[in-house]
This record gives sequence, C-alpha cells and structure tokens, in this order.
Amino acid sequence: MLRLDQVHPLLSGNKWYKLHLNLQAARECGYPTVLSFGGAYSNHLYALAAAGKLFGFRTIGVIRGEILQPLNPTLAFAQEQGMELHAVSRTDYRDKTSPEFLAELTERFGACHVIPEGGGNEAGVLGCTEIASSLEWSAEAKDRLVTLACGTGATMAGIIAGLTVPCQTTGFSVLKGGEFLQQQVLDFLRTVEAPDPGSWHINTQWHFGGYARSTPELLAFIHDFTERTGIPLEPVYTGKMMYGLYAMLAAGEIARGSEIIAIHTGGIHVRASLARDWAD
Repeated sequence: MLRLDQVHPLLSGNKWYKLHLNLQAARECGYPTVLSFGGAYSNHLYALAAAGKLFGFRTIGVIRGEILQPLNPTLAFAQEQGMELHAVSRTDYRDKTSPEFLAELTERFGACHVIPEGGGNEAGVLGCTEIASSLEWSAEAKDRLVTLACGTGATMAGIIAGLTVPCQTTGFSVLKGGEFLQQQVLDFLRTVEAPDPGSWHINTQWHFGGYARSTPELLAFIHDFTERTGIPLEPVYTGKMMYGLYAMLAAGEIARGSEIIAIHTGGIHVRASLARDWAD
C-alpha cells in the first residue's frame, strides 16, 4: 500500500498533489483568495483550508446543501483554519461551473482563483502525475496492478499519465452511477495531452449506496482490516477500494502472482464526522 495518508498531518493523501500547482498558479496570478466547492465531508475543502492557512491564502468553501449546526468535524476544522463557508442549494450547486454562477461568486467574494470540486482540473491532474513516481515495483513482476478510489477521476488520470512502466490501473468509483468516470478520465488525459494506454478501467460495483454512504458490511470490513494491519481506513474512499480489491482477489479476477499497489488517498479525518452523524 502506498500510504499517501502519511504525506503530511494536514495536507495528506492525494489532495496536496491536486492542490500545489493550483496554489502556485494563484500566487503567480496575484490572487490572494482561492475558492472551491465540496460537500459537508469534503477532503478537498479540508486540505484547501489547511493549505490556505499555511501559505497565506484567503479561502472560500462553497458547500453543497445546508450547513448544519453544530458543524461536523470536517467543516469545523475548515472554519478554524480560516475558510469562509458559503452554502448553496443542491439545485444551484449543479450550476457551479456556469459562467453566471461563477460571476455571482466573484461579485460576492471578489476576484479569486477558482479550483473545481475535488481539484479536478489540468493543474490537479498534472500534480497527480507525481504520485506515479512513488510507485516502486519489484524487477521480477510480470503483471502489475495499481488500485485507487475514484471521485472525480483526476487522480487516476494523473497516475496513468505519469506511469513509466506498463501496468493495469483499476479505479473504484465511490459514487453511485460512476460509469461517467470512464469518460472523465479520458477527458483529463486529453487535457494534459497524455496518451491513453488503454490498460485501465473503472469498477462501479463497490460504491455501497453512493458518496459518503456505507453499510454495516463495509464498516465491519474496515474495522477488521485496521485491527489486522494497523492501517486506518475510512468508508468514503479507501475503505471501499480495499473492500473491492479483496472481493476481486476472492473471485479470482486478478492473476495469481500479480504485484499490486493499492493507493491510500487519505481522508482519515472524515471518519469522525461520519461516525457522529451515523450515531445520531
């Protein structure tokens, strides 16, 4: 397992890779404010808020749906780091990429560097190519497989674009109806002018009901995995990916003798938010 969750105490997982070129662009263009989008449990906004405080940016988080009080730990942390939280209805949120909606945000908050939800833009994809350089394979490996959880497809596209050795890549959609991610990854590859190696696919079977949804079966798996390995998982991203990977192994869908690197994309902090809400 590639433990990106250990990269930094606050900017952990794949989020820093998606953010650092975006923040560099904001600095070069003279924008003191960075604005982005996410849900109430957004790892992306959590990391952006921390990065804003560390590097001196004002940060705005546009939140999908109502902001409930008291704030869950994810949003409370973001606010503590200085992020201004702005709630919009789910209907309005669907228009978050429209020029009219962005103009309204600019009028409200002033000129700012806008990062798409989840860091899914050219800078985010290019930043994620660096993850591929951290993959260490044994010389004798014949069949290689990289697995990771997918929300926007940007991290997966970046890894595919950055690979220097032939291998298969499987992304596990954490979204219900994640079939669109296949095209999303292709679009991101074209955006960064990377060839499509064709040796990748999106697995849409193990979303457990959709984003931030879970089941007792998934939670039991995560608890057992953490007890046995000492590696913490969360139920939004990496927990679903590991469950799906184990299911593929049990079903004989991966060739015996394959070398597998599973990427832990972080987000451990979100467990506290979800645990509280599930308890309620």
